[in-house]
Amino acid sequence: MNTLLLDVELWDLTVDTTGNIAMASDPYSLAQDAASAIRTFAGEVYFDTTLGIPYFSQILGYAPPIALMKAYFNEAALTVPGVVTSKCFITSWDNRVVRGQVQITDSSGNTSASGF
Repeated sequence: MNTLLLDVELWDLTVDTTGNIAMASDPYSLAQDAASAIRTFAGEVYFDTTLGIPYFSQILGYAPPIALMKAYFNEAALTVPGVVTSKCFITSWDNRVVRGQVQITDSSGNTSASGF
């Protein structure tokens, strides 16, 4: 499934070599969608407020165990249609910013990764 390609640094739309909005395809599109799910705050998606991670109520300002954060991140990644397995790695947690990588496997057995 295609999705809009996001710049890995700014997490914003980017353009391709012809100046059109760039698209990402499988398997990277699934990894990017999983990373987007990890970046989603609970209640942020107005058409489905059950989606998202409880950053305000359980993570930001609370210093939870890394295992709990990874569990939330993996659970969020698995909400992406087509993602069969998810593994998250936290690379830094500094100055209230959590950075890491999500590695997903799709239903065809392809593996891909994206930063969050």
